[in-house]
Amino acid sequence: MPLALEPGQNLLLAALPREEFERLAPHLQRVPMPLGQMLYEPGSQLQHAFFPVSAIVSLHYVMESGAAASVAGVGREGMVGISLFMGGDTTPSSAVVQTAGDAWRLERRLLRQEFDRSGALQRLLLRYTQALMAQMSQTAVCNRHHSIEQQLCRWLLVTLDRIPTGRFVITQEQLAGMLGVRRESITEVAGRLQQTGVIQSRRGHIEVLERSGLESRACECYDVVRKEFNRLLSEVRPREAGARARTAS
Repeated sequence: MPLALEPGQNLLLAALPREEFERLAPHLQRVPMPLGQMLYEPGSQLQHAFFPVSAIVSLHYVMESGAAASVAGVGREGMVGISLFMGGDTTPSSAVVQTAGDAWRLERRLLRQEFDRSGALQRLLLRYTQALMAQMSQTAVCNRHHSIEQQLCRWLLVTLDRIPTGRFVITQEQLAGMLGVRRESITEVAGRLQQTGVIQSRRGHIEVLERSGLESRACECYDVVRKEFNRLLSEVRPREAGARARTAS
């Protein structure tokens, strides 16, 4: 049975009507995504779309100097490779696995073929692209106008939404690279959050102890992006339960 693939772990796949999903199901490959894996580099031609299940992928922009910053993250709510259906094929950004896990992989020809049918997949991916653009825009504003503590709390909340355990495998150096700031600044801010009991930080690991503490310290950007994703992708979540029910039947 195709639905034994349990696509409900990725919200976009879970939202597809049964007929559309069954066309894609035989071609979806479950692949491991180890920490730090480069899915694509700037200017390279994408060969596959990725629909994360438990992994989180960070979209980076890299400057000529080598400096980089994350402009968006993609978890089980989305997909990596929007240029495949937007007509660009390549992108100036890179995609790196931020949190190890799994994803469904789909060959680009098959994604385009289904997208061009102008059915539910096309509508979902276009809505998701708008939500992703909102995330990128808000991240740019946040990095320009808000403190490093606010940015770090926003990043932790977004990651916490995708990893409910609240335990992250990430170094302070990696966090600094994600936010495009100095490592010393992350060390200072993380130290303050730990002293107040909001997080526990040890070498290569962060655990969120008090979500409300992050929420009170984060800027408005977290809530703005969350509400925009909910508005644009509101049709996705109710159908996930339906997908699970069909799988069990």
